Amino acid sequence: MKTISTTTNDSLPKNLINKFHLSEQLNIIRAGVLGANDGIVSVAGIVIGVAGAQQSQTALFIAGISGMFAGALSMGGGEFVSVSTQRDTQKTMTKLQNQSIENDYQGELENLTRHYENEGLTTELAQKVASQLMKNDALNVTLKSKCNIEVQHYFNPWNAAISSFCSFILGSLLPLLSITFIPYPYKVTGTIGAVILALTCTGYASATLGNSNRFKGILRNLLVGIATMSITYLIGGSLG
Repeated sequence: MKTISTTTNDSLPKNLINKFHLSEQLNIIRAGVLGANDGIVSVAGIVIGVAGAQQSQTALFIAGISGMFAGALSMGGGEFVSVSTQRDTQKTMTKLQNQSIENDYQGELENLTRHYENEGLTTELAQKVASQLMKNDALNVTLKSKCNIEVQHYFNPWNAAISSFCSFILGSLLPLLSITFIPYPYKVTGTIGAVILALTCTGYASATLGNSNRFKGILRNLLVGIATMSITYLIGGSLG
């Protein structure tokens, strides 16, 4: 039976560590951008809806503050649960792969060989590469090729949760401050203008992170934000 390597962070190749750090950073940035975008849209929808009901300045501010903290806690908690579930799944897959190597080392070697053949290597070279990598670190290399998971390199749910919580607060400050300090009769229109500008920025950032079409990303963001504010304003106006 082959000895299975359970490599720690200190003994992993430097390029794998760097790649992990990059993926972790991107996950934090993703949570931050989504949190900021949700903060802008959610709180804008709340304060615009309350403004549509012709409520007082105090009511607007209380509604905005309540929505800001409720949304931030919800987003942070959601990210924590989501990433924790992903982390648990990664650990489970690692355990199952370890068992698979112990029970069928040759089969895992053949699977890894086919993986490198599919990547474009010749059969002979793929066999040599797979054999050498399996000797060095069987668990890590097979887990990476099958599930794109690196041993001990699991996302930290606290990082995503804190990033989402803080960014939601920052994003929600824009509509809250706009609806609070812009004077009548420009309060609603001024807030909508500020929100549209902010959503353009977050839409561009989201599209850039996802390497997708920036115009479509911005347009989707604006449509969601404008629709949210329009609906809540109409609801507020009808109730008010």
